[in-house]
Amino acid sequence: MVDSGTRLAGKVALITGASRGIGAAVAKRYAAEGAHVILTARTVAGLEEVDDAIREESGGKAQATLVPLDLQQGAEIEKLAPAIGGRFEKLDILVGNAGLLGEMTFVSQIETDSWQNLIDINLTANWHLIRTLQPLLLESEAGRAMFLTTGVAGGRAYWGGYAVTKTALEALVRTWAEEMSETALKINLINPGAVRTAMRADAYPGEDPMTLPTPEDITDVFVELAEVDCKRHGEVINAQ
Repeated sequence: MVDSGTRLAGKVALITGASRGIGAAVAKRYAAEGAHVILTARTVAGLEEVDDAIREESGGKAQATLVPLDLQQGAEIEKLAPAIGGRFEKLDILVGNAGLLGEMTFVSQIETDSWQNLIDINLTANWHLIRTLQPLLLESEAGRAMFLTTGVAGGRAYWGGYAVTKTALEALVRTWAEEMSETALKINLINPGAVRTAMRADAYPGEDPMTLPTPEDITDVFVELAEVDCKRHGEVINAQ
């Protein structure tokens, strides 16, 4: 459990893929640091578990806003801005965490549906988030956005669509960062490294997960990049 803090007091943060793993850990850490967290994922039960944990750790003083959402539905993503704007009038922090691993196989053997799903979730969904939420992030005095990337960005055998879509995501986010360089908005990418998550277990089934750090162990960088005094922009930052 993270001790309560005030580093993000009064901030409003949206986190995708927040029902488990890194997304859930960041949500709980942000709430512990004083932020109000808006959590999205397809799994309602998972979101409710994270909300319960936030309530318990805060002694009932904090709770999350839960938004069940299928990130393959671009039109649904675009509804986030009116909903968030109507309630909060701004968005201070965006964490694009949701992602799919896909098939670990030869590029030539990736199934068509799998390829499209990877593009939809790992790339296009984040473009929709940028497109719809930029105005709200610019309403914040210190808007912050961060997206998760990987050490296999740039290409690695058998990582197929995951490597390709994360490479494209890096290009998308770096481009957006350059476009926002004259604003107060700071935009970065985070490479979490090897972390004890379900995705890591799928990619490395023979690995002992107890040798890896937990998602909670790497949340410091997410707080640092969300703070008002953060100066980093357009970078890929290693969480470990």
